Amino acid sequence: MSRARNHLRAALSLLAVSARGAATGVLGQRGLSAWPAPQEPGMEYQDAVGMLNTLQTNASYLEQAKSQRGDPQKQLEAMELFLARSGLQVEDLDRLNIIHVTGTKGKGSTCAFTEHILRNYGLKTGFFRSPGSSPHLVQVRERIRINGQPISCDLFTKHFWRLYRRLEDTKDGSGASMPTYFRFLTLMAFHVFLQEKVDLAVVEVGIGGAYDCTNIVRRPVVCGVSSLGLDHTSLLGDTVEKIAWQKGGIFKCPLYLCPPLEALEEGGPPLTLGLQGEHQRSNAALALQLARCWLQQQEHRDLGELKTSRVSGSWQLPLAPVFQPTSHMCHGLQNTEWPGRTQVLQHGPLTWYLDGAHTTSSVQACVRWFRQALQRNQRPTSGPEVRVLLFNSTGDRDPAALLKLLQPCQFDYAVFCPNLTEVSSPGSADQQNFTVTLDQVLIRCLAHQQHWSHLGEQASPALQSTPQPSGPVPHSPHRGSASSLVFSCVSHALQWISQGRDPVFQPSSPPRGFLAHPTASSGASVLQEAGAIHVLVTGSLHLVGGVLKLLEPSLSQ
Repeated sequence: MSRARNHLRAALSLLAVSARGAATGVLGQRGLSAWPAPQEPGMEYQDAVGMLNTLQTNASYLEQAKSQRGDPQKQLEAMELFLARSGLQVEDLDRLNIIHVTGTKGKGSTCAFTEHILRNYGLKTGFFRSPGSSPHLVQVRERIRINGQPISCDLFTKHFWRLYRRLEDTKDGSGASMPTYFRFLTLMAFHVFLQEKVDLAVVEVGIGGAYDCTNIVRRPVVCGVSSLGLDHTSLLGDTVEKIAWQKGGIFKCPLYLCPPLEALEEGGPPLTLGLQGEHQRSNAALALQLARCWLQQQEHRDLGELKTSRVSGSWQLPLAPVFQPTSHMCHGLQNTEWPGRTQVLQHGPLTWYLDGAHTTSSVQACVRWFRQALQRNQRPTSGPEVRVLLFNSTGDRDPAALLKLLQPCQFDYAVFCPNLTEVSSPGSADQQNFTVTLDQVLIRCLAHQQHWSHLGEQASPALQSTPQPSGPVPHSPHRGSASSLVFSCVSHALQWISQGRDPVFQPSSPPRGFLAHPTASSGASVLQEAGAIHVLVTGSLHLVGGVLKLLEPSLSQ
């Protein structure tokens, strides 16, 4: 196992395939120990989410994980105890036919591609996004999906209260407690998938792998890692080798190197992906291999014509087969949707570009995608074009490094705000965060503004007026890189950016003093007269979720 983990550091994307027999196939008899979820009179969805948030100890969880970094087995044993108290045994999870995916970035997109491909074969799919990976966008029920759709509010409420009461009832005087937010949702996902009798479950690993609560799964059908990079270094380690050891902790079967998508396209038409951006090609290549391996393990037909299977000497790892993707696979890739990742919304004169990039490498990919999307969306207008950046970052990210990568996009205005949809009302329990205060997040936004202003002072006039290689059409910012504003919530930021011109987002009158700042006042005039407004929202998936809640109200229904 240590040898396999050492190889991880060199690979862009890998997969591991279990040697499980056909007895675990989708047509096998399921002797499930999961119990039905009863009705809870008087309990609504928001009540369940509010109670779930009392377990929201993300910051303390990370600190605990750091302190227990040397003993991952202790964490897995604790998870096994929670599983047993919930009414399940580890053996029950074998029946879920799990595809387990980890990685520094791209694992969510890889899971989305994989789930959609297999659903295209007519299989009933489950999909779980660990809270330790990326935040949900609008509602927490997005994390547990059946056939690509978030479970209903009713189903979430039923399963939540049954699991919560079961864990409460099994407390004792020996120190037994409630699981944290991360672990609770993982337990709940397993119960939902067993109760709904899914044919397979795609499970996205949270932070790391070896220490992740999803690693309680002992017999996954196939595992994959989307990429490796330096992220969450305080928890996972400060070298790629240490992070590779963490990611490799989920592998419980032989390891293969995943060939690039170009190899699978040889002799056939180029594959069309539902998710934009060149960086999605490696995620799609891994998803194709994961899907094919899963189908092969289940003795499924229509696996795609095998082209070649060879050993990659340079990597010293077996190379996964190169094959011709089937029509089911091609359609699955083409129809994949993953909100908040390289997503474009056209609302009248405003075009919103949403990407939850929050690491150096993912922001670099976001910039490439944004430039290409700008070129595709160029059209004649009756007024000037305005570019706006809406940005926030959280945690231990380096905002100065991320903002520097965004500077060449030649924004006219940079807007910063916390990941709070509103400040005048409690808002949705789905987006509450008890680990930070309003003062803390506003201070951070002001720091972002200072970083941006400093970058604007350093930038030469030539940089602000000259397009970068492979960049968008020439664009001269109206006021330069230093024009920036800080708003107290997402709603106020969108209200200023849209100036009432977004046909979907039509808020009430702005608060008093909304245009008191000179930049806010002069910028409002520029935005009102613009023929096209291009807005890039990035830096945090929490921020993207707050924006989507306001621009796509149907997601909250």
